[in-house]
Amino acid sequence: MLERSIKFIHAAAQALALMLARPSGRQVAALCLRDGKVGKDVLLVSSLQSDRWIIPKGWPIAGKDFPNAALAEAWEEAGVRTGRVQNDKIGQYTYMKTNKNGTEFTCLVEVFAVQVEDLAEEFPESARRRRQWVTQSRAVTLVREPTLKKIIGAI
Repeated sequence: MLERSIKFIHAAAQALALMLARPSGRQVAALCLRDGKVGKDVLLVSSLQSDRWIIPKGWPIAGKDFPNAALAEAWEEAGVRTGRVQNDKIGQYTYMKTNKNGTEFTCLVEVFAVQVEDLAEEFPESARRRRQWVTQSRAVTLVREPTLKKIIGAI
């Protein structure tokens, strides 16, 4: 009995150490692109709570791999009706997410490039978000997360 208790405590301690050592949330994001007049244009959307400029992102979706979940986020948040998503992530970044109750936790966001072919005027979050196409260099200045700036700058 004592040996089982010790094993349980050890396993629980290992699980807690793993949770504290890595981000507690994992999300997927779509870096939506099109060919612009001087290089790539990036589609940014406004965040729902702080109204800052971000790229479409969200939680993984059951039944979809990460690239296709990112494409689904591009539809819901930015109205990307059709686009080609790359299967390999182009980078990842972390940010602090605030829950509705005010607690914060770290999210790890895996970013997938989406070549946008068509945008819809109305989409699931069109009444709640603004969107804008900007040059790659302007996108770097508008987003807040330092690692996301680097990802956008490297495309």
